[in-house]
Amino acid sequence: MTSRHVVLSGCSGGGKSTLLRALGQRGCDVVPEPGRRIVEEEQRGDGGALPWVDLAAFALRAIEIAAEDRRRMSGADGWVFFDRG
Repeated sequence: MTSRHVVLSGCSGGGKSTLLRALGQRGCDVVPEPGRRIVEEEQRGDGGALPWVDLAAFALRAIEIAAEDRRRMSGADGWVFFDRG
């Protein structure tokens, strides 16, 4: 089966992450939103790429992560759901 990529997009608090979690619990391949992962990582480190510290660094990192997510999931069998707030 060829992978099929679906982007879950919408406003903050709209339920994207909740839906993603439910899909993951049902065995679907899911990919969390890059921005959330960057903030969590930066808060554990020096915080240099936090969006309120350096928006350009944050945006560049988000693009890199999103591209890597697509590459990583390109060989997945079936549906893949991406959280993109």
